[in-house]
Amino acid sequence: MYRTILLAYDGSLEGRLALREGARLAQVCGARVVLMAIVEPSSEFFVGGVGGVYIPPDRTEEVQKILDEGLARLNGMGLVPEGRLERGEPTERISKIALDVSADLVVVGHHKQGAMARWLKGSVTASLSDTLNCSLLVARLEISDEVLFGKDRP
Repeated sequence: MYRTILLAYDGSLEGRLALREGARLAQVCGARVVLMAIVEPSSEFFVGGVGGVYIPPDRTEEVQKILDEGLARLNGMGLVPEGRLERGEPTERISKIALDVSADLVVVGHHKQGAMARWLKGSVTASLSDTLNCSLLVARLEISDEVLFGKDRP
């Protein structure tokens, strides 16, 4: 059914649920797994009153650790994932990588937002549903260790 599954991973609880659900689908389908993490551009710089400029730290190292942790989790589930560290806006990068790897399915986690936050920032999931050329799964199901690893594993 699915030959290539792209998992967008941010290390959050929602992201971990999506990782597990996407991993289970990959196990069942025998699909190739591509795990990606994104270093988003920061809009947190400002000019101080005395002419000082605050530029936020580069998050590349932090996001690489999140990606490495996700890859280790997938390896522990018996998969052989490919990792992709990307820079840019999430919707644009996820859509581009999905096309590049010929993904049949993109799996993302659901982050609850209030109406104001959704209005200000927008919804990555809603944007993806408009831009992807493949299926999109907004994962919320909790997959047990027993299902992922079998009854003999903890």
